[in-house]
Order: sequence, then structure tokens, then C-alpha cells
Amino acid sequence: MASIDLSGKKGVVFGVANQRSIAWAISKALISSGAELAFTYLNDRMKGPVEKTVADLDDPLLVECDATDAAQVKNVYEQAAARLGKVDIVVHCIAFADRDDLGGNFSGVSQQGFSTALVTSAYSLIPVTAEAVPYMPEEGGSVVTLSFDAASRVYPGYNIMGTAKAALENEVGQLASEFGPKGVRVNAISAGPLATLSARSIPGFNTMRKAFEERSPLGRNITHEEVANTALFLLSDLSSGITGTVIPVDAGYTAMGI
Repeated sequence: MASIDLSGKKGVVFGVANQRSIAWAISKALISSGAELAFTYLNDRMKGPVEKTVADLDDPLLVECDATDAAQVKNVYEQAAARLGKVDIVVHCIAFADRDDLGGNFSGVSQQGFSTALVTSAYSLIPVTAEAVPYMPEEGGSVVTLSFDAASRVYPGYNIMGTAKAALENEVGQLASEFGPKGVRVNAISAGPLATLSARSIPGFNTMRKAFEERSPLGRNITHEEVANTALFLLSDLSSGITGTVIPVDAGYTAMGI
């Protein structure tokens, strides 16, 4: 684990699903570095797995939240600020598409399916960022989200999620520009394919992992910890000059032509 001191930093993590989620790997890195965190869960069905994941922490704040609803997001920050005093860092790890819109022909996506993927996976970053700003200290704060190489290339099976990630990456720049004057930095990590609960629903996921392993300069796939350490850097003062950027953590896969 990288040695970065986040003592006194407070944050909110959106998107912890279970102990194998990238959001939890990032959370562990932040906590190990001294940050104090609050967590969200989508609904009653998801509350149990999140509670189980954070069970070893000392009475962490858990707040129900649909991140596509700005009012619910604002409520999260109100409760977090009341408990923690402020919000320095925000982690956005939210993505979803209907299973029927993954795999098959991209042109088969319905208008409703398109809307579901884009609103959940991309739009949600807007309220998650904007509603946090009033609760950040004068010196600002840092927001990190997760993307994937399919934002700029075609991955058969990833389909509408690639379109959603493209929108998400554009938003990173837009939000960085808007909130930069307030000292708020917004960045994304484009992680290689990692085995998570949500990854299981992506057709061809194992083929993606094999391709990354065979073609990346490092000759392997990445780990959850490598993504977490990059997030730790981006959420710390060591990255104070970095905003509006998408950083690939993919063992160098995107550097290769063939």
C-alpha cells in the first residue's frame, strides 16, 4: 500500500457493493491512510451486503441514496458533513446497464435501455460532484470516478456501457473546468478489466481479461490494489496539479497498437 497521509480528510464513497468491488478496494486504501469515510447504498436490498462489507469499521455512516436523484445526493452530504464536519474527497463507482443491453447488437438497445445506462453510469457523476462542493473546505477537494477503455474503443459485449463511459469521461473535463476555480479537482481512472460482481454480467469479460494479459507490456492483468493506489494518489495533495484527466491503470494495454 502506498504511503500517503490522509489524516483529517473526510470522504464519501458511492458504489461499494461487496468486498470484491473496486469501490471497497479504494475505501480500504483511503482508510489505511487515515481518511474517515461515509458510504451509500442504493436500497434496502443492497444495504445488507454493504453493511457486511464495512462491518469491521467503527460505526461508519451509511446512507441510502439513488445517485441519479440530486435531492438524495444532497441528503448524503448533509448527513456526512453533520457526522464528519466536512467532505474533502468523493469516490464515484456507479455504473449499470440492463442485462439485455449487454451483448448482442449495439443497434438493438432500446431508448429506455440507453437512458438507464447513461443516467445511472454517467449523469450520476454530475449531482455527486456538484452537491459535494458546498460541503468542501475553502481549499477545495477531490473527486474520482471509474472509466474503462471502451469509452474510446469498441468492446463487443460491453455495448451501451462504452457509450456511457464516453459520456462520463467528457463530464470529468466539464466538471473539472466548472469547479476548478473553487479548488475542486475531478479525475477518472480507466481501469483494466477486474473481476467484480458487475463484471460477471458482461458478455466476453473473460476474453477481455485474456486480451489484456496477452497484449499489455507488463504481460499481466492489474489488481484491485493498483487501482486503489492510483485513486489514493488522485485524492491526496500529491496530485494537486492534476484535474480533468483520465489515467489508465491497465498494465499499459492502451499504449499498444497491435
